[in-house]
Amino acid sequence: MQHDIGLIGLAVMGQNLVLNIANHGYSIGVYNRTTETMEKFVGGLKDEPADKVWEGSADRIGGYKSLEEFVASLKRPRRVMIMVKAGAPVDAVIDQLKPLLEPGDIIIDGGNADFRDTNRRSKELRDEGFLFIGTGVSGGEEGALKGPSIMPGGHKEAWPHVKDILQSISAKVGPNEDIPCCDWVGEDGAGHYVKMVHNGIEYGDMQLICEAYFLLKHCIGATNEQLYQTFKEWNEGELESYLIEITRDIFTVKDEESGEYLVDQILDTAKQKGTGKWMSQHALDLGVPTTLITEAVYARCLSGQKDARVRASKVLDGPKVTFDGDPNQFADDVRQALYASKLVSYAQGYVQLDAAADEFGWKLDNGSIALLWRGGCIIRSTFLQDIKNAFDKKADLENLLLDDFFKSAIDEAQPAWRRVCATAIEQGLPAPGFTAALSYYDGYRRDRLPANLLQAQRDYFGAHTYERIDKPRGETFHTDWIHERKV
Repeated sequence: MQHDIGLIGLAVMGQNLVLNIANHGYSIGVYNRTTETMEKFVGGLKDEPADKVWEGSADRIGGYKSLEEFVASLKRPRRVMIMVKAGAPVDAVIDQLKPLLEPGDIIIDGGNADFRDTNRRSKELRDEGFLFIGTGVSGGEEGALKGPSIMPGGHKEAWPHVKDILQSISAKVGPNEDIPCCDWVGEDGAGHYVKMVHNGIEYGDMQLICEAYFLLKHCIGATNEQLYQTFKEWNEGELESYLIEITRDIFTVKDEESGEYLVDQILDTAKQKGTGKWMSQHALDLGVPTTLITEAVYARCLSGQKDARVRASKVLDGPKVTFDGDPNQFADDVRQALYASKLVSYAQGYVQLDAAADEFGWKLDNGSIALLWRGGCIIRSTFLQDIKNAFDKKADLENLLLDDFFKSAIDEAQPAWRRVCATAIEQGLPAPGFTAALSYYDGYRRDRLPANLLQAQRDYFGAHTYERIDKPRGETFHTDWIHERKV
């Protein structure tokens, strides 16, 4: 059998992508470093339920014990998708593949790669005559099987050879559910960069939702039943999204062992895989203020210091929560604060995308990227269509907050947003996402910030110079501050 495509790496994501590809009529060869894993997967296909393996799909999947047999089973140009752990394992697989492939064959890295690695691999493989695609795949195990969001980048001449396959297996959106959440993103590491930004926004969204939950629980004493109803209502409005939906459902699940609600039995320490941190780190490299997502990363770090927090809670004091406002009004204020902060999060994400595009010479279509996230991925929401509309109106929009829709939404939510942030501070409840978003908004809308004093300080102690408001930009000055002192 000559396969349309091959896949290496049969962990759960890899297996589900294989099934998705076969379910859409494509023949696929599979290889895994551990042969037993491959044999167990291929041998068990006929026992899988029909909603997982469609009729006839098992016959389109072939398993191979050696890379040589695997590569020989593929149609030319050979298309090989790698789904192994990011980093050195990907390089090792590529090195094993290269002697078996021919110039013009296509290697696809579908893992959570660091975009810098993708940039490097893109250059190295082009120099050796191979075509390379680094693609983000979002949606977890279920998305991989039923339709993920796919963000491909790399060598554009490879795109026509994989377009039909990737678009057919991706999630679909639109009135007729026929718009694929997969399209070409850009050169070299652009696809993995967009996936990284997606994951960073995911960090921000999750942190904001958690802060909303925390404030409702501690300020107005909302029960899990009430929280379910609140998030149910929110999911029927402008906040409709996958994350609001699953949060709603979480409040309904009880623990069989204790009989209590399961969410209340979970230890308050959040883990992370690193992509949110990568985004924050590169924001610093680019000099762009991706503050909300960075605060979301730090919030996970602080949650991880559980033992230290328990010790501190016995020593450090703060105000007792004594909120006596209208519970219904406060809940609606939190809804608006969540929405406004979410707008800021996406605005910051797109500013960073634009800065990265300038840095690496990528030609990104910001509206198209919003559509890639409309389905299949963790941050999918109806709100993303509003982002697409904003970039349709002005492709070179400097900041989403300047779009009429976003400006109007912020204006409407702003009083509630400020009340929520003030209440959180007054009651001693941490809300780093809400407050970081509001601080960014207030800083961005000011034509003058206190950095003039900061620059004077730098010039005083380090002769770093400064610019003047009454002179052309770029012209620098230095003052001998000690000898100019008048007191």
